[in-house]
Order: sequence, then C-alpha cells, then structure tokens
Amino acid sequence: MDREGSERNAMWARLRDDHRRAPFALLLHGGDQVYADEVTQGHPLSEDWPDRVPDRPAPDALDSLRAHLRQRFFDRYAALYGAPELAWLAARVPSLMQWDDHDICDGWGSLPRSRTDSAVGQALFAAARDSFLLFQHGTVAGDLPARFADPHGGHLGWVINAPGLRLLAPDMRSERTRRDIMGPGGWQMMDAEARREAQGHTMLMSSVPLLGPRMSILESLMVAIPRMQKYEDDLRDQWQSRTHRDEWRRILRLVRDMARRDGHDLTALSGEIHLATRAEMDLGGGLQLHQLVASGIAHRAPPKGWARFLGALAWLGEDPLPEHPIRIRPLPGQRHRYIAQRNFLVLERRVGAWQAVWDLEDSGRTPPLPI
Repeated sequence: MDREGSERNAMWARLRDDHRRAPFALLLHGGDQVYADEVTQGHPLSEDWPDRVPDRPAPDALDSLRAHLRQRFFDRYAALYGAPELAWLAARVPSLMQWDDHDICDGWGSLPRSRTDSAVGQALFAAARDSFLLFQHGTVAGDLPARFADPHGGHLGWVINAPGLRLLAPDMRSERTRRDIMGPGGWQMMDAEARREAQGHTMLMSSVPLLGPRMSILESLMVAIPRMQKYEDDLRDQWQSRTHRDEWRRILRLVRDMARRDGHDLTALSGEIHLATRAEMDLGGGLQLHQLVASGIAHRAPPKGWARFLGALAWLGEDPLPEHPIRIRPLPGQRHRYIAQRNFLVLERRVGAWQAVWDLEDSGRTPPLPI
C-alpha cells in the first residue's frame, strides 16, 4: 500500500489505454483482488494471527474485533478501487470476480482448523466475505444474484451462460480445508455443470492453476527443511499438493469429459503464482485442454530465478491421469515456460474462434494463441 500509484498501476493504465483503442466487453478477475493480510493488525484479539489465537474471547471483545475488521477491509478496498487507472476502467467495463486466499488472509483454508474455526478466524472470514460480496459483486448475503449456484451462500461459485459461451467460476475458498479444495456444495455445482449440455466454449476460472508442475517434490523438500516449513501452506494451496492428489484427479476427469463433448471446448483460466505461463493436457483424439495463466497485474514480479526453478521442475512432467499427460509450454514467442513479468491476458472471439494474447510488461504482446 505504500507503493507509488502510477508504478503500482502501470499495467492497469496499459489495459485502460487498450480499451480506448478497442473496447473490451468484460473483465475477469481470478482471485487476490486485494491483499488483506494486514487487516488483522491493530486489534489485541487478532494482532498475532495466525500464530496465536485466543481460546475464549469475551463477547464484547469479539464485537470490537468485528467492527475493526470491517473497517479495515473497507479501507483496503476503497484505497485500491479508488486508484484512477482501475476506477476509470471499472466504470466502463463490467467485471466478474472470484476470490482467493488473500481476499481473506494468506493461506485461508490451508491453515490449521484450530485457527480457521476459532472465533477470531470466523470473524475474519465473515468480514472478508461481506466485503467480497459488496465490493467484488455489488451484493450482500441473502440477496445473491442468480449467477450464484447456492442462493444461501454456503459457497460462492457462480456460472453465466451466454450464446456460445459459459463462464464457470467455482469457489475454492469458502469450503476449503487442509484436506479439501472444494466442499460438497462446490462439487455439486461442478457435477451439475458437467452434466449440462453446452455449445461453444467454457471458460473455467480456477483461482489456483489446474495444470501445473510436480509440486509434491518441492513440498517434500520444504517439510524436511525446518526453516522452509513456513511455506508449506503455500504449496498445500495448490491442486498439485500431494494432500489433494485424489481431488485433483477428480477435477481433471470432470473437465476432460466436459472438453470431449461434441460441439464444445473448454479452457482453464488461472492466476495466483505471479507469473505468466500456459499448459496443455492431452485429451486424446487430437484434443487438448488449454490452461492460460495470467497473474500479477499490480503485484511486483518475483525473481527470474523462481521462474527458472519452476521451469526446471516442469521439465519432469506431471501425469496424475497417466493417459493424459500434462506439459507446461512457453508462451507464444517466448523461450521459457514461466515469465516473471507483470501481465494480463486478453481473450478474443472472432467469427466463433477464440484466441489468447498475453500482454507482458517488458516484452509486450505475445503472438495470438488459438484455443
């Protein structure tokens, strides 16, 4: 929050200028729209979150905490959404959003249940959820728009059907635990959409990448090295975590069956890792499942060494479904599998055919990728 505005929002400004030249129809935001990790600071009940949590906070102290958190979330959203580059664009192009952990707190759902199920944890989640609905969806609990699959809001997955296009955004945070990425409500929504007849193209928003490298190797190393264990939650967040192996296979089989349906294509859209990349899963019969990853429109890019390390990890390959190998591919016109630059992704439909273009802060636009 202490970064200079024009530097922080340089890619928003580029997107704004692109809209002036060729107007966009829709903005898709895939998670971590805000980094709210610091909202717990400044109150005695949550100051040490998540390392220390009071066992039995007094009711009046909890009321004070709820007021504190709501105000801090409001201030964070108002500051970020008030940035002139974003505000100008958001006033002219409608947005559809899904949240990820930082819209609540770092690692929400991958933290121990003793933290997330505590009175402090539930107060934090409730404040984050209300702020997410208000600022990211323009609604409140009890009055959710029809796009939400669960009108009661047990999970906040949503779907929109347009001519030749389905936008599908499961909620991977509301029901998340250290063992499960999605709960019963989320899976009920996905199973129902998998059975639904759809023509054209489905864009599946997965806040964490659906296709990725062999994270289980890195996870094992981190558990073995004491000073790296604090990053275990970051890896447990991923579909590729060894903890989520069966669930990962389940979602891959589901999207495989959707993508194989006659007259229908499916593309996975992901973010979360502060890099740009893409991946393919071989579906057989000449079909490919494309995954497009765009992440970090405002967040500063990570070191190039991290991108190189992930690229080396991806070289090993990953085949959770042995008959459908997954490969991480370079972006069009790029040599390396992962690009450590701020970026955004542009999807275009021309005469019924879709293509994807990444806009990279330093390298500029990539050649179009047919999807």
